[in-house]
Amino acid sequence: MKLIRCGEPDHEIPAILEVDGSRRDVRAFVADFSPQFFSMGGIPALAAWFAVHRDQCPVIGGDVRLGSPVPQPPFMLCVGLNYADHARETGAKLPSEPVLFSKAPTAVCGPDDAIFLPPGSTHLDYEVELGLVIGTRSRHLTEAEAPAAIAGYLLINDVSERHYQKDRGGQWIKGKSYDHFAPCGPWLVTPDELGDLGGMNLTLHVNGGLRQNSTTANMLFTPAQIVAYASQFMTLVPGMIISTGTPAGVAMGMKPEPQYLRLGDVVTLSVTGLGMQRGTVCASPFGPSAEINLTTR
Repeated sequence: MKLIRCGEPDHEIPAILEVDGSRRDVRAFVADFSPQFFSMGGIPALAAWFAVHRDQCPVIGGDVRLGSPVPQPPFMLCVGLNYADHARETGAKLPSEPVLFSKAPTAVCGPDDAIFLPPGSTHLDYEVELGLVIGTRSRHLTEAEAPAAIAGYLLINDVSERHYQKDRGGQWIKGKSYDHFAPCGPWLVTPDELGDLGGMNLTLHVNGGLRQNSTTANMLFTPAQIVAYASQFMTLVPGMIISTGTPAGVAMGMKPEPQYLRLGDVVTLSVTGLGMQRGTVCASPFGPSAEINLTTR
């Protein structure tokens, strides 16, 4: 089953994407794909309900905007350096354990929404990633138990401002969290439909030129390992998004010079079974950054 949300920002409605591409409004069953929906076993219940009531579900036009398949999540966790080739291109050592960092939930946007260039930014980067959504409240999972905690999978572009991330001190979250730095979707695919995660192809193009091309077979840590590992350090909650890392080919790692995103660039990305995104880099609508006096005492 593929879950989607359709409509203008902050006014999306829940729907199911059918095999023929039609979109069916399922508000008669659920108001939104919220954390409560997942925590109450919403996906199997929705599937059973839809099998009976499908013809009573209104069709949504194909021209209606797609939002993130899940609303703003309660938390967004990411994994860094999870592909050996990406670690090498950044000059980092291969990690012996998953490298965890967070991304502000407010960064989440629809799959084809604009990618915002912050005021004065010159180091805007892209990262195609396999993402997952937690379906059950979980702690101290084993690797064997982890897949049962996953509600579904989705495509994520982990947009990054590398100057903020690398040169401004502190944690990576500053370079990862600007609005529209986490385009998600177009849909959330349930594990039963997606099948094997071991050989999914990840690609990303900028203005039609191929930048990233790899498969999930090159991951250092699998989604199940990541979920089990993270659950040792925090409670995983329904609706939480985990982004599992990116392969080589990011702008920061290009030789002889990085090729960061600029205004007007078009970024297209895909992961096998999870659809495609197409985002255009646009100036931030929020105006210039505020001047802040950081003089230490």
